[in-house]
Amino acid sequence: MFFKKEEPEISEVLDQRRPSNVEAINKQHRMSVSNKGLTGASALTVRQSIIPITLVTILFFLWGFAYGLLDVLNAKFQNSLNITAAKAGGLQGAYFGAYLIGPPTYSGWLVRKFGYRWTFITGLCIYGVGALMFWPSAVKRSFGGFCGSLFIVGSGLSTLETSANPFIATCGPPRLSEFRLELSQSFQAIGSVMAPLLASRVFFNNTDPKDLSKVQWTYLGIAVFVFLLAIVFFFAPIPEVTDADMALQAEQSAGLTGYVDKPMRKQYKLFFGVAAQFCYVGAQVGVAAQFIKYSVESANISDAAGSDRYAIAQGLFAIGRFVAAGGMMVVKPRWILMIFMTGVMIFIAASMGAEGEAGVATLTLVLFFESCVFPTIFTLAIRGLGRHTKRGSSWIVASVSGGALFPSLTGLVADHKGYHIAMCVPLIGFFVAFAFPIYLNTVCAKELDGFRETKIGYHDKELDGTIGDVVYEERRASIVHEEKGIHASEYEMKS
Repeated sequence: MFFKKEEPEISEVLDQRRPSNVEAINKQHRMSVSNKGLTGASALTVRQSIIPITLVTILFFLWGFAYGLLDVLNAKFQNSLNITAAKAGGLQGAYFGAYLIGPPTYSGWLVRKFGYRWTFITGLCIYGVGALMFWPSAVKRSFGGFCGSLFIVGSGLSTLETSANPFIATCGPPRLSEFRLELSQSFQAIGSVMAPLLASRVFFNNTDPKDLSKVQWTYLGIAVFVFLLAIVFFFAPIPEVTDADMALQAEQSAGLTGYVDKPMRKQYKLFFGVAAQFCYVGAQVGVAAQFIKYSVESANISDAAGSDRYAIAQGLFAIGRFVAAGGMMVVKPRWILMIFMTGVMIFIAASMGAEGEAGVATLTLVLFFESCVFPTIFTLAIRGLGRHTKRGSSWIVASVSGGALFPSLTGLVADHKGYHIAMCVPLIGFFVAFAFPIYLNTVCAKELDGFRETKIGYHDKELDGTIGDVVYEERRASIVHEEKGIHASEYEMKS
């Protein structure tokens, strides 16, 4: 069932009636939508996409807030249950392991079979169930229950990522794809920064470290909130972008991009992107997991002071995403990715040798340059997939499971060689990811630049229509036909 082919053939796409982008907005598809059918969403304008993009961006912020709060709540559980560092690695494995299972199977199937709306709703509901499961885990003070709850939460968040990332990337003019996802994920980063600060100063201020009652009530609040958010998404005006729509858009852009429809097994850019994302996310999580301990070792400061340094680094991470999003309006995204990955490589290597506050500063700059990498790899890797867009997106989300491997390896090296030398593990992961922008800027430059140059989804003042929309195409064809008729009549009169 999960691996059944739901993608349309190009002949099926071209033989269908083409709806307009107005129909894509007006038809909400609250039950389900055929992935092989056109909805008209291939030529959505910026104005038409603002409301759905804003709604999903709010979801990104709330999701980032809940994710940031999750780290604090997990720390409370670990302190209360005296969970060792080794077991803490198991917690990360439970969370990120869900990414390896969900997107390639049930999450990817859901988004292809029922569309984005129902995948959003399902992901939120799974997340809510996982949050509720923390209550009995806290009552029983069960480590196994805690791991199971984290796995369910990870399943919900991976399902949300399977739908949210490709939706943002494809909902609107294709030339702004990277900018949209970068900007939306910037608000997710803000949520992740705000949550720990509020938690430490408001939710858990002056509480007994062994007391889990506030943790239980906080998780209950998260569960109620995400269930309410699922109801909001049922009624929200969300257009469905199908693989058929993406196939049509790719065909319309072929003159600029050189697009040729290929089977999934020949989507080499996607496969490279999956490998790069797996290694990058693993390295990013490895750095984040050891940042505080690295700071303590490097600058000889307390854990509390190390946490303050980490908060600064997270703030720079959020700022970096806004910087990258703004840069993408004037600089090609493939260049932005190359610049930021170069910065990551320079400063992660420097962090292995730098001591004192200088070492903390270099690792902080690593987080700044990490900021844009995940969303940019995502959007560039799915460029030109056409009818394979949803399946390819689910594979890239599955590569987030790299976060289950690298932190344990980094911690293992740190136990034997120290935290400075341990940064060689993230360095290896970043090196593999660094090869991807090199590949994009040498092999795939024409294709990527073509998508950036396309005007699909933009308004043509001369013909008063949206480029790429069926109404515009019919109007343009009619004008061309009339001009040919006029020229023919003039020729007949002269002869």
